Amino acid sequence: MVTTHLYDGKKSLPLDIELYQHANSLPQGKKDVEFKKKPELALALIDRSLERGDRPGIVLVDAGYGNNTTFLLELEKRKLKYLGGLAKNRKVIIETEVNKLQEIRLDKLAQSLPVEEFTPVQLNVDKPKTLWVATIEVELSQLEGKRTIAIVMNTSTFDQASDIDYFITNIGSSTATAEWIVITYAQRNWVEVFYREALMMVRIV
Repeated sequence: MVTTHLYDGKKSLPLDIELYQHANSLPQGKKDVEFKKKPELALALIDRSLERGDRPGIVLVDAGYGNNTTFLLELEKRKLKYLGGLAKNRKVIIETEVNKLQEIRLDKLAQSLPVEEFTPVQLNVDKPKTLWVATIEVELSQLEGKRTIAIVMNTSTFDQASDIDYFITNIGSSTATAEWIVITYAQRNWVEVFYREALMMVRIV
């Protein structure tokens, strides 16, 4: 399923839902007229919300969408702000100390950063925990200008971290601080809470 949800800081409500049909389940596979990729379905749901007059303050997406440049471009065409996950092998372009541009994988970039680049952020979702976050302005192929990325780890050093996440946003760096990125993206957790509670209700019934 591909779904859109509203979260207003207090509650999460489902807005729209579409069934994703894998190519293997269709008679003509990817050539079948019914076949649509998840980003296509997601954009259709977003457009449905916009047509109703619902314009989100920010669109939160996982790495399956955040890693899709075409999807991000379509969001920007609609003048939408977003915060999404990225895959660790996504390549970004950074400016080196000698004012040269270098293309580098996100995990290699994270590994190269000194400890002092990471800011500790306290996150209070389910169980309080401390995360270490580095934010960097980078360029990406096919996207004009710079975007802010964040590297989020569950320890202060890359070598010791067992959980590392990568994020991208088109929100300006003055707003997209380490704390803002972590706290804002954590709001997606309330979508998971909604489904857990819905499942419990179904089981009770």
